[in-house]
Amino acid sequence: MLLQTDRLSSQFPPRPLSVLVFHLLLTHSCRGQSQLMGPPQPIVATLGHDVILPCHLEPEMDVTADTLEWTRSDLNPIFVNVLRAGQDLQNTRNPSYKGRTSLFRDQLKHGNISLKLSKVQLSDLGTYTCDIPLNFKHSFVKLVLASGPSSPPVISLSGLDGQSGGVVLQCESAGWYPEPEVLWLDAEGKLLSAGPPETVRGPDDLYTVSSRVTLEKRHSSSFTCRVQHHNTNHTTQTLFQVPDAFFIVPSSCSASFAVNGLFGFMLVIAAVLFFWKWRQTKRGTERNNMDEVDKKENNFSKDEDEEIVHLKKKSKQQLLEEAEKKVQTLKKEPKANNRKVESKESELQGLHAEKQRNKKELQSLKGDLKKKNRE
Repeated sequence: MLLQTDRLSSQFPPRPLSVLVFHLLLTHSCRGQSQLMGPPQPIVATLGHDVILPCHLEPEMDVTADTLEWTRSDLNPIFVNVLRAGQDLQNTRNPSYKGRTSLFRDQLKHGNISLKLSKVQLSDLGTYTCDIPLNFKHSFVKLVLASGPSSPPVISLSGLDGQSGGVVLQCESAGWYPEPEVLWLDAEGKLLSAGPPETVRGPDDLYTVSSRVTLEKRHSSSFTCRVQHHNTNHTTQTLFQVPDAFFIVPSSCSASFAVNGLFGFMLVIAAVLFFWKWRQTKRGTERNNMDEVDKKENNFSKDEDEEIVHLKKKSKQQLLEEAEKKVQTLKKEPKANNRKVESKESELQGLHAEKQRNKKELQSLKGDLKKKNRE
């Protein structure tokens, strides 16, 4: 039979078209056996970080020449990323994903068509479809978002419960998405009964959660506040040690006195702290006032010294000017005195000449009288 078949093959050699059709059928048969696989659990992403949405053919097969689509049915347009025969069709992509999605080109030959989503946003939450349309293969990937704080929760003493003698603690943690749950645990890890938490959503869409619990005296005074997400492994906690002195064992009147005494003690401490703070503030104000006065005095003294120096400089200048004036005056006085002397000398000379004239006239008159007497 085998010999007959070989003879038929030698008599009727296969045509090229038949070989091509056979190859395509064989390829399609192999592809039909491959399954497009996605993750069994939702993918948890952190806001602002990058995430990979897994999707691959199993068994692996080269999909470099195929059309590969990532879509979200709740969007318009629905396309998140489209790759056709190695060409990225960016014009079909939803604008909210522009520049944030890509495939691993070097892994396409191994059937890996996982999507990398960069800088995850709150709007990225949803279910994605990984699709090879021509082969009618698709897989679903659910993306959930989670964000936790960078620091553990903060526990503070909120007050005392006078009836039970317990201590009221408050636990607060910020920077969560979605809303987390708050658990109180004792030293043995047992859950404690607490009131409903208070949740506030901020402008950045992140939640701040706080919870209060009333704790009674136990053999161990260590307590833990744990904040965690429901569906993720994101957990953070803080251990708090409550001093035994804060717990009060209630016993009718003595308990009331003890509670009142403790509250009175706390009020005294608060009053002392307030008075100390007031004194510090007052002293600081007085010190600032004194510094300001000293500064003004220093400025006044400085201004006064500058004025004295200026006056000294001015008086010296005036003395120099007056001295120069006196020198000039003394220089001018000899000339004036000489002029006066010359004037006086000329006057004396005139008087002397007049005296001589008068003397001559008197002698002349005497001579005339003598002549008259003789006559």
